Amino acid sequence: MARRRFFVDEIRRGTAEVSGSDAEHLVRVLRVEAGQRYELSDNKNVYLAEVQSARKGLVSFQVIEEIEKRIIPIAVTLSAALFKFDHFEWMIEKATELGVSRIRPFESVRTERGLAQASIKRSARWERIAIEASQQSRRDHLPVIEPTAPFAKIIQSETAVRLFLDELPEAQPILSCLPGDLKRYGAVELLLGPEGGWTEEEHASAIARGWKACSLGNTVLRAETAAIAGISVVMAAARSVS
Repeated sequence: MARRRFFVDEIRRGTAEVSGSDAEHLVRVLRVEAGQRYELSDNKNVYLAEVQSARKGLVSFQVIEEIEKRIIPIAVTLSAALFKFDHFEWMIEKATELGVSRIRPFESVRTERGLAQASIKRSARWERIAIEASQQSRRDHLPVIEPTAPFAKIIQSETAVRLFLDELPEAQPILSCLPGDLKRYGAVELLLGPEGGWTEEEHASAIARGWKACSLGNTVLRAETAAIAGISVVMAAARSVS
């Protein structure tokens, strides 16, 4: 059975601590006890560590050794137009589990009014969702969740491979839009539209900036479904390249 993995703020002189509500969860829910071994990540390296003491407000660990990292085959950035927060947060959780390295929320023309402003207060919650999903999926590093930005800024990205998720029938299948030597490029960014779809102006602006329009199939997907499907295809394609 794989050991549970937790993220800590730092490893200092071979020790680490989890405090507050996180420590309470470990003690009361997970029944962590002294002598048990877990994996810890400080978002730089991963370690095997043993619990030295466990009480309601503080769990302390002693590092035993560093663990070899698991390499994610390619850095995937998900640039996603804001949509209903319950669906958006589910997307953050699943994108994190799939190994996305960065999430860039943005406001599009058809983003529901008020979501961009409200997203400012959601940032801490989104980071917490990403931490919990990273621990569950045993990631080595946490994804970066950027502050909400305007669409015009997002499309200025210089990521090596930029794919514009498009529902128009003339868009090419996503697999045919990926270069055969995908790993050599090192990074892919997916541009995901809002629930109401892209405007003609947004579509034209993205294409003009060098984004390649691609399709995920002949059906119209929910935004969060399209995000997960797109990430999964890119990750699978990167792993299949020798």
